[in-house]
Amino acid sequence: MPGTVTIDALGTFATVLVTERNASDFARELLVAELTAVDLACSRFRPDSELAAINAAPGRLVRVSPLLADALAAGLEAARLTDGDVDPTCGLSLVRLGYDRDFAMARTDTSPLRQPPLPGGNWRRVIFDPGRREVRVPGDTLIDLGATAKARAADRAAARISAELGCGTLVNLGGDISVAGDPPQGGWLVGIADDAGFDSTARTMTPSQLIVIRDGGLATSSTLGRTWRRGGVRLHHIVDPATGLPATSCWRTVSVAAATCVDANIASTAAILRGERAAGWLEGLRLPARLVRHDGIVRAVAGWPVGVRTESSPAGVIS
Repeated sequence: MPGTVTIDALGTFATVLVTERNASDFARELLVAELTAVDLACSRFRPDSELAAINAAPGRLVRVSPLLADALAAGLEAARLTDGDVDPTCGLSLVRLGYDRDFAMARTDTSPLRQPPLPGGNWRRVIFDPGRREVRVPGDTLIDLGATAKARAADRAAARISAELGCGTLVNLGGDISVAGDPPQGGWLVGIADDAGFDSTARTMTPSQLIVIRDGGLATSSTLGRTWRRGGVRLHHIVDPATGLPATSCWRTVSVAAATCVDANIASTAAILRGERAAGWLEGLRLPARLVRHDGIVRAVAGWPVGVRTESSPAGVIS
């Protein structure tokens, strides 16, 4: 059995598995170091984060760290690849919806919303020079790197731990999974959960399907994971940039496998937003995906395994 460590980080759980059981403690130290650095660079909720600093300096050119530059590049590339469906400039949209602080705290406020929804769509107006690591944010924009930063953190952490320990590594950040190095014999067994909520854990979730991955990344986007109520209205965190409202989708959950966790996350989030068009879009990109409708009907595309395999227990990993 691989060595396994789970901690709380980035507003979710973080699990690292390594093929060398004796390396678990060192893997944990590396994971904590990587995620602490990501939080300090990319958090929308920490007043001392780099992201908070650039959001507080509208219209000014700000030089950023290599880590934040990497995260900004991923967020803006996501917008470009999806024609703005996955938009890092929806921060104010989320604030208007009540997601204005750490989610565990934001969900406790059930009072009616006081402001109308605010669309995003300002990603083309963000000036970013990756070579000089300089960024200028428009005055009416709040950057939220959200899921892409978490997925990029999974990729970074898995690569770093594998390189420094010289062993196979899997990192799972709340459903964003990245693997690096040589996997265990037979690959990493990963459970896919269709109806996981924010309070779900690997111990409480029942996987609907088990799959094996050996490299790359896997991400699941869901309209069920981060939900809250304001004034009796149910909201979720995947925002349609065109309206500033939670996306209305035929899919409740989309899981995608790709070369990296960032790529998988971009595709799974865009699929929720694209609704019925998503299956054909993913098929065209040859990205294996599992799309689940609200009634539980599953559609698998681009070679995603068909059928339900649940006869074995996953190695402590649920997506």
